[in-house]
Amino acid sequence: MPKKRSSRGRSKGDKGRSDYVQCSYCGARVPRDKAKRITTWPSYLDPQLRRELKQKGTRISMAKTVKYLCISCAVHRGVVKVRSKEERKLRGRRRRR
Repeated sequence: MPKKRSSRGRSKGDKGRSDYVQCSYCGARVPRDKAKRITTWPSYLDPQLRRELKQKGTRISMAKTVKYLCISCAVHRGVVKVRSKEERKLRGRRRRR
């Protein structure tokens, strides 16, 4: 059976088994090296209020949020796109939109 991707859709290399994470949207168990990780720093303040407080020298803490997505949820939400056969063969880092 032909292979679609040389990495088989994972980034583990020769590491053996990897632990599982749960998709933040659908709850599927996905290997950590196959899941797409999204890190955000959400701000809970209004941007204008945040700017004013920052000018006065206030230290504003931010919470880091990490989400793991299975491939189907990542495609559905536009995190990754479906690429053609020629695009899949290209090596190197691609820019996300």
